Amino acid sequence: MSKNARLSLVIVGVVAVVVAGFLLFGRNDTTAAPQSAGGKVTVVEYLDLECPSCGAAHPGVERLKSEYGERVTFDVRHFPIPSHRNSELAAVAVEAAGAQGKRDDMFRMMFDAQQEWAGQQTSQRAVFTGFAQELGLDAAAFEKALDDPALRERVLAQRSEGAKAGVQATPTFFVNGTKFTGAPSYDNLKAAIEKVLP
Repeated sequence: MSKNARLSLVIVGVVAVVVAGFLLFGRNDTTAAPQSAGGKVTVVEYLDLECPSCGAAHPGVERLKSEYGERVTFDVRHFPIPSHRNSELAAVAVEAAGAQGKRDDMFRMMFDAQQEWAGQQTSQRAVFTGFAQELGLDAAAFEKALDDPALRERVLAQRSEGAKAGVQATPTFFVNGTKFTGAPSYDNLKAAIEKVLP
C-alpha cells in the first residue's frame, strides 16, 4: 500500500471517529433535555421521590399538566439521591407500576404519602407494595418487577443522563432543552413555559 493510500485511510478513520462522536454526544444531550417537537413545548423534570422540594413542586406540576394538556409534554425522569435510603426503590416501584399502566398514579401516591415513608432508614418495600394493592395492580407481577434488574438500570440510566445534563439537585427542570434556574413554583414554571409556547 502506498504512503498516500495509508494517509487517506487514516484521514477517513479520523473523520469516522469524529462523526461518531458527534452522533453519540448529540444523542445523549437530546435524551437528557429534549427540544420541542412538532411545535410543542417539552418540560423535563429530574426528581427524587424522597426529596421534600420535589414533593412541594409536584402539585404545581400536576396543575400545569392539566392546564396545558397536549400543548406541553411533561417528561418526568428519576434522579435518586444516594443518601436517600428508599428513593431508588421508590423510583423502581414507579416504573413497576408503569408496566401495568399506572406510572402517573404511583407518582401521585408516592408524593401524597411522602411524609409517611420518606426519610426512613429501613426498607419501605412493604409500603410501596401496599400502594400497588391500592392501585389494583397485579401483586405478583409488581413484586417481580421490583426485583427486575432492567428497571433498576433504567432508573440509574436516567440519573446518569441527568448528571451529564448538569443536574446537581432535585427537582431540576429543562424547558425546551434550557435548564430552568428559578424556584420551581407553579408561577415560575408557567412563566418559563409561556416564554417558549408557540
